[in-house]
Amino acid sequence: MHESARGEVVCETGPEHLVEVCGRLRDDPGLRFEQLIDVCAVDYSAYGQADWETSETATTSGFSRGAGYGRYAGGGAWAGKRFAVVHHLLSVSHNWRLRLKVFLEGEHPRLPSVIDVWASADWFEREAFDLFGILFEGHPDLRRLLTDYGFVGHPFRKDFPLSGHVEMRYDPEKGRVVYEPVTIEERVLVPRVIRHDQRYARDAGPPGS
Repeated sequence: MHESARGEVVCETGPEHLVEVCGRLRDDPGLRFEQLIDVCAVDYSAYGQADWETSETATTSGFSRGAGYGRYAGGGAWAGKRFAVVHHLLSVSHNWRLRLKVFLEGEHPRLPSVIDVWASADWFEREAFDLFGILFEGHPDLRRLLTDYGFVGHPFRKDFPLSGHVEMRYDPEKGRVVYEPVTIEERVLVPRVIRHDQRYARDAGPPGS
């Protein structure tokens, strides 16, 4: 299936058809998407939700703009599959762009690698694996790319804690870096309105003076 979103064409396919579809998009003379510009992933588990609903206009008090923590600003939770992998394609021959989207489910989502279709998929797929935990079957070297090899979890997933799972420090007795459970206690703060017109300065006159 395909649709037009804001003047751009978005196509959706199933995981089992991905490699076949990509090969046709590259080789068909009427399409000729020679370049894979990017591969990225999306976690839809919190789609349509917002931590804060704010008022339409700013107040003069500078505080309490948040209507409440944990409210749903988008009209409800996402009902589809949790993950999506998006391939951004470019046809140099026709000057066309295309987004190819594949939805995935499960704690360990799997998707065939397209590295045999576009070699540039190599590091893109490694990044999606590192940050989202997408397993690309057939990738020749699927290792973490941006985080440490001993990193726990996938930091771009919506359920990943803001402070992480572990913290690291150098242990002079062991002579190496060690990992320990996080000791930082998470806090949720009310957002503040920061003004730059000095209206709240101690010796400031009325606004506009």
